[in-house]
Amino acid sequence: MAHFSRTPAVLEKSIHIGRNAPIDPPRSSQTSRMDEEKKSVRERAADLYTRRVFTRADLVGIGIRGRDITRAVRRGSMLRLRRDRYALPTTADDIAEAVRVGGRLSCVSVLTLIGVFVHVCAGLHVHVPPGTSRTRSPRSEDTTVHWSSWSGESGPLHVAPLIDVVTQAVRCQAPRAAIATLDSVLNHGLMTWDEVSSIFVALPARYMPLLALVDATAGSGPETFMRLILRGLGVPYETQVFLPGVGYVDFVVAGWLIIECDSKEFHEGWKKQVDDRRRDLAAARLGYVTIRPLAADIMREDSTVRQAVSDVIEALGPRFA
Repeated sequence: MAHFSRTPAVLEKSIHIGRNAPIDPPRSSQTSRMDEEKKSVRERAADLYTRRVFTRADLVGIGIRGRDITRAVRRGSMLRLRRDRYALPTTADDIAEAVRVGGRLSCVSVLTLIGVFVHVCAGLHVHVPPGTSRTRSPRSEDTTVHWSSWSGESGPLHVAPLIDVVTQAVRCQAPRAAIATLDSVLNHGLMTWDEVSSIFVALPARYMPLLALVDATAGSGPETFMRLILRGLGVPYETQVFLPGVGYVDFVVAGWLIIECDSKEFHEGWKKQVDDRRRDLAAARLGYVTIRPLAADIMREDSTVRQAVSDVIEALGPRFA
C-alpha cells in the first residue's frame, strides 16, 4: 500500500503564525485546479495525506507558545476546528467539516478528491471510530457518518487510513461501482493485489464474490462496467490488446469486434475525435469492426448497451466465423 507521511512546508510556516509573519497569499482557484489536473493520483494522495490538522501539543512542540495559538485563532490566521484540533485557513471545507464533526474525511469523499474512480459521490463521508466521544452533528443532511471499525493503521488527523477508506467505499457503493473503484485503486498503484484482498477479510462474507471480478488492467470506470457487461453476455473477450498500426484497444470481443470506452463522460475535443477515427480506420484495414459506446450509457443505461453489443455480435458475427 502506498504510504504517505511527509510533513508539509506549511507546518514549518505555521511556526511563525503567532509572530505576525505573513502567510503566503492563496493561489487562484483556476491555477490550483490546473495544477491538480497535472498531478498523478499517487501525487494527489501524497498531498492529501500530508499533515494538515494539528493538536495543541503538535504546535507547542514546534515552538509556538500557547498564547500565540490563542492570538492566531482570534485573528483568523489559524482555525480551531474543535477541541484540540487546529488547522490553517487554507484547509479545504470538506476536511474542516469532517474534523469538526469529530472524525476524518473518508470513503468516496477521499477517493473522489485524489482521482480514483467513484461512480457517484453524493455528500460528505466522515469516518468516526466506534467509541469516539463528543461528536457534533453534521451541518448538512447529505453527510454520511461511518461508525465503522478502524484498521488500527496510524495516519493524519484529517483523513482516514487508505485501507479504511477503500473498505468503506466497497460497502458504500453498489457492487459494480465497488468493483470499478477497486480496479482504479489497483491500476493507479495505490494498493497491491494482496492488500486489496486483505480488505475482504474485514468485510461480511457476502462481499467476497466481488474480489474475483476485480481487474487492475481497467484504465477507467467505464471499462470496468463494460467488462462486466461482456461477462454477463458470456462472450469471449480480451482487454488492452495491442494492434499494429492502431495501438492498444480496450476490448477485442470474439476476435473481431473492438469496443472502445470513453474515459470521460464529456467530449475531449476535436483532436481526440480525429485520432479515434484514424485508429478505427487502421483497425478496419486489419479486419476489425469498432464500436464506441458512450461512458454515460455504459454506466447508466447498461441494459441498452448490453442489448446493442449483443445485436452487433448476432448481426455481424457469422461473417467473421
